[in-house]
Amino acid sequence: MDWIQALTIGFLGSFHCIGMCGPIALALPVKERSMGTRVFSALIYNSGRIFTYFMLGVIFGYLGTGLQLWGFQRWISIVLGVVMILSIAFPFIFRSLNIESHINKGLSAFKQLFAKFFGYRTFGSVFVIGLLNGFLPCGLVYLAIAGAIVSATPVNGGFYMILFGLGTIPALFSVTLVGNVFGMKFRNRMKKIIPVFIVIIGLLFILRGLNLGIPYLSPEMHAHETHPSCCH
Repeated sequence: MDWIQALTIGFLGSFHCIGMCGPIALALPVKERSMGTRVFSALIYNSGRIFTYFMLGVIFGYLGTGLQLWGFQRWISIVLGVVMILSIAFPFIFRSLNIESHINKGLSAFKQLFAKFFGYRTFGSVFVIGLLNGFLPCGLVYLAIAGAIVSATPVNGGFYMILFGLGTIPALFSVTLVGNVFGMKFRNRMKKIIPVFIVIIGLLFILRGLNLGIPYLSPEMHAHETHPSCCH
C-alpha cells in the first residue's frame, strides 16, 4: 500500500508541479536539440532529481526510525495526517503562516547557484540541475517526505522517495521532449483532484497511527524497546 501511495503522490503531484518544474525541464542546457540528446538529457535530469529524493528519504526515514524507537511514530503519523487534512480544509491558516515565502527568502543563494548551471551546456550540469531541483520548495515533496518518516527505516524511506520520483517522470519527461502538452484545462482538473487525494492520504496516516491491527490500512506498530543486559 505504501509503495502505491508513493507512486500516486508523484504521478498526481507532477501535473500540479509542471508550473514550477516544467520551465526548468524545458530549459535544460544542452548543445543540440536532437531527439536523442533531449531523451538523454531528460534521463540525466530526472536521475538527479530522484537521487536527491532518495537521499531525503534516507535521512527522514532515519528520523522515523528514531521516532519509532522512542514510541512516537504512531503519534507522528496521526499528527501528519491531521495537518494534511487541515491544510486542505482550512488553507487560510497555512497561507497566513506564509511558510514557502520564508523558505524562498532563505534559498536566495541556493537559487543563484541553481541558475549558474544553466550557463554550462554539458550533461554534467544537467545532472546537477536535477540534483538541485530536488531541494526546491514543493508541497507535494513535503507530503512524500511525511510518507518517508512514517516508513520508519532509512531503506524504506529511500525507496518510498524513489517511487515518488518515478511517479513524477511521465509528466516531466513529456515536457522535456515535446513541451507543455498538458493544457491549462487538464491541469485545473488535476488541481481539483489533488486536494481530495491529500485528504485521503491524511486519513490513511491517521488510521495507521491508530494501531487498529487492520492489514495494510492500520497495521500494529510496536516501539522497539531496548533492555539493559547484565552478566551473571
